[in-house]
Amino acid sequence: MTKIKLNVNLKSRMFSTRFKRVLTMESGNMTLVERKLKILQALINDFICTAQPVGSRTIAKKYDLGISSATIRNEMSDLEELGYLVQPHTSSGRIPSDLAYRLYVDSLMEKYKLENRQKKVISDLLLDKIVEIDDVIKNTSKILSQITNLISVSLSPQFQNSKLKNIKLVHLDEDKVLLVLVSNSGVIKNTILQIKNVSQKALNRVSNLLQDKLSGQVIANLDDETIDKIKSELIEYSSTIDKIVPKLHNFFKDIDHAHVNLDGITNIFNLPEYTDINKAKQFIATIEKRDLMYDLLRESSRDDICIRIGCENEIEEIQDCSIVTATYKLNGRIIGKVGVIGPTRMDYSKVIAVIKYLSKTLSNNIDEILP
Repeated sequence: MTKIKLNVNLKSRMFSTRFKRVLTMESGNMTLVERKLKILQALINDFICTAQPVGSRTIAKKYDLGISSATIRNEMSDLEELGYLVQPHTSSGRIPSDLAYRLYVDSLMEKYKLENRQKKVISDLLLDKIVEIDDVIKNTSKILSQITNLISVSLSPQFQNSKLKNIKLVHLDEDKVLLVLVSNSGVIKNTILQIKNVSQKALNRVSNLLQDKLSGQVIANLDDETIDKIKSELIEYSSTIDKIVPKLHNFFKDIDHAHVNLDGITNIFNLPEYTDINKAKQFIATIEKRDLMYDLLRESSRDDICIRIGCENEIEEIQDCSIVTATYKLNGRIIGKVGVIGPTRMDYSKVIAVIKYLSKTLSNNIDEILP
């Protein structure tokens, strides 16, 4: 068997101050700190691949650390005391804790580099049969779940934080008018207004005036004062405005939530962590609560990449999972998020590389669709 060689360079990586301080105090020697880090890195790599507790003999056989199984076992015991490893059973090997995964993601994992072939596949799939912005987002979620074999989640562009691009009022019958709003982030909202005795000619005039006054404004900023100013300038159509504007304003208040898309939910049944059908059902029931997922995504970091591991998630039902998300943008402004939910054992390096490339490609495509 060819052994895997691991490199840990404390000088070139940013490590937890607590980790370096505690381990240096324990060992009194930075070389021994590096040894512990190599063992931890090897153990996490192995557990990600196998989902099985890892013993000292496994690490000694598979990884070129130049130390005995007994030494590795002693170091693993130290790492357990420090909170980086957990031993599920007294006779079993050890598994990483959430603290270990955080150190791994921040400092230890090797970067996964997507091949040009993989990038082309992603780009081609992302643009397949695309018509509207919603199609792009749904396609992204589908691709992400297929490539990572995890559950993908995406947050569509938020209408309230977008700028209004177009307003249309269409006469349907004697007491119904269709209101259509289009934002610059490609989101289309519509509703039926109950309005009697209004002609399409009057609606066209009001649509044009509202378009002129409101186009380019951030929807969330359309307050009572703004609406009242518009109303005062449209005296000629005051009776129609009296019927439309209050309902228009209420509609602005009601369209507060972005849409949450989930894809690849059945992937959970392929994961060893969810062989218990009741545990799988409970997890699925949790993530299918769209309001809960919306709050979770909205509250996560607005950094380009956000990684929340295990207990870092506030929702108890998913504290044995990790969530990796990335923002996507229109003209440099964040308008939504895309990511995956999976076990803390996920292949972070590959997942992060895929999500970074997808979010960048998605942002570029949105800029082309919505110039």
